[in-house]
Amino acid sequence: MKSMSTLKTALLAAAAFGVIATAPAHAMDEKTSACLITKTDTNPFFVKMKEGAEAKAAELGILLKSFAGKVDGDHETQVAAIETCIADGAKGILITASDTSSIVSAVKQARDAGLLVIALDTPLEPIDAADATFATDNFLAGELIGKWAAATLGAEAANAKIATLDLAVSQPSVDVLRNQGFLQGFGVDLGDPNVIGDETDPRLVGSDVTQGNEEGGRRAMENLLAKDPTINVVHTINEPAAAGAYEALKAIGREGDVLIVSVDGGCPGVANVKDGVIGATSQQYPLLMASLGIEAIAAWAKDGTKPVPTEGKDFFDTGVALVTDKPVDGVESISVAEGMDKCWG
Repeated sequence: MKSMSTLKTALLAAAAFGVIATAPAHAMDEKTSACLITKTDTNPFFVKMKEGAEAKAAELGILLKSFAGKVDGDHETQVAAIETCIADGAKGILITASDTSSIVSAVKQARDAGLLVIALDTPLEPIDAADATFATDNFLAGELIGKWAAATLGAEAANAKIATLDLAVSQPSVDVLRNQGFLQGFGVDLGDPNVIGDETDPRLVGSDVTQGNEEGGRRAMENLLAKDPTINVVHTINEPAAAGAYEALKAIGREGDVLIVSVDGGCPGVANVKDGVIGATSQQYPLLMASLGIEAIAAWAKDGTKPVPTEGKDFFDTGVALVTDKPVDGVESISVAEGMDKCWG
């Protein structure tokens, strides 16, 4: 989870996987269908994921049906979508789960019915509840921005006042991994690495949840500033939450003296790095996750082949890169210009 695999290595591995898993379109039964179930259909990350799945499904001759929660955290809609996919006779499901533990019983139902279930971006709890996971190394994504923030502050990192703007009260796995990676990267001793908020470092002001959107980010930032108006480092679960945090800071005239770091790598987020709203972000690659997932379902439908994880990991790593125009020694990064070439949304 903590290996510093380069993006190049991950993409080469992805290409190799594609050769193994891809079945030619003419080999697909015309009735072969797959489902994509995302947390929402509005977040640019999931919009790009859907685009990747649709393009690969069209290439391979697979009928793709897409479902999404009404908001991030809408577990019930995702369960209903799984039930629909089973009833429709789908060959496989790609899912970004809102509640990574509660969804397991519905996933088991699908697997027992013969469907291949692949988690995208957000590992289930336990991770082997799905047949495979295609994801960013979310701990590494957090660790990169944590190391960058600490190095940027230098000696002042010892006096930091840190706020973490997380995802949901249920603490889905992606939320925990990014939070804990950030804290470890910054130099905070972790408590239980599977839990957000049990650390005892006096630099931690607190955490609040954002539901991964701008309004939630603004509200969470306001709550934490009321607790301690001297906060000067902010970790956010994603870039929409970071944009909301920035607006809350701007409202009190502090947008210029607080370091905000995030994860996603969408085009609006990378533009915010360029504009100084976000200091650095860890970029992930949702289109690749989804297209590889469709290839895996194609292989499963053809001959029962299942995907294998990246060597040394319990998931297939689709890569991550730190994006900033203020690089620091010891933390590998790419420029904003490079990030814009690879961004989405």
